[in-house]
Amino acid sequence: MTQRNRLSHTQSASQSRRQPSTSAAQEEDDDTIFTQPSSTQVQKGLEKLTAAEVERKVAEVVQYFLVKDQKKVPVRRAELVKNVVKEYRNVYPEIIKRTARTLDQVFGLKLVEIDSKNHMYILVNNLEPADGASPINSPTSPKMGLLFVILSVVFMKGGVVRENLIWNTLKKLRVDPGEKHEEFGDVKRLVTDEFVRQRYLEYARIPHTEPIEHEFRWGQRADAEVSKAKILEFLGQLFEQEPQSWSQQYKEAHSSQASSSSQR
Repeated sequence: MTQRNRLSHTQSASQSRRQPSTSAAQEEDDDTIFTQPSSTQVQKGLEKLTAAEVERKVAEVVQYFLVKDQKKVPVRRAELVKNVVKEYRNVYPEIIKRTARTLDQVFGLKLVEIDSKNHMYILVNNLEPADGASPINSPTSPKMGLLFVILSVVFMKGGVVRENLIWNTLKKLRVDPGEKHEEFGDVKRLVTDEFVRQRYLEYARIPHTEPIEHEFRWGQRADAEVSKAKILEFLGQLFEQEPQSWSQQYKEAHSSQASSSSQR
């Protein structure tokens, strides 16, 4: 391959990585042209539908959320309207309200809009222990255990860390991002792609770095699901220390827990 061809190929690959996928771009376009119906429009729309028709559409939306939740993939409003709500879009607010009620009452799941700008929803387990702890209290699988370690490092380092620190931490646990792992497969892809798509982590380029560096932060789903107080308890057991010994993190963890309790 000539130098010119290699350069052209590299530029094309770089541009393709920066460009959103066709489906994602289409969803964003769909969302910009979707106008939330007014209460009057919703009422008029409901008058043209039977109760059975509305409940059948609610059941379809509930099922859609449950299927997406199996992979912990957030649902965009545009995607929901286009693929499921369809011709019922003029009663969308009522559909969502009844969907949220069904998920709560039947499945013990709370429908949470984690991104009000882009209108993205997730499901959070609403069947919480009596002490009011967050749904994710401790790792429940090897993959969640890996995520828990990463979230712990980010939390203890003030909410943002360079990726090299995460990779070095995982190497100490014999999980090398440069090698295929028996349990996790491609570790780097799991962390920077799957956990990011699921909104457990944010992975962003640090400006003006050469070579290019990235940093991690907690994602919107982690903020909604993961208890910082439980992370401190986990680390306290690991290092045989009282959670209060990390005074700054302890204060943050319990202030955020109190805030979550008041919102419920």
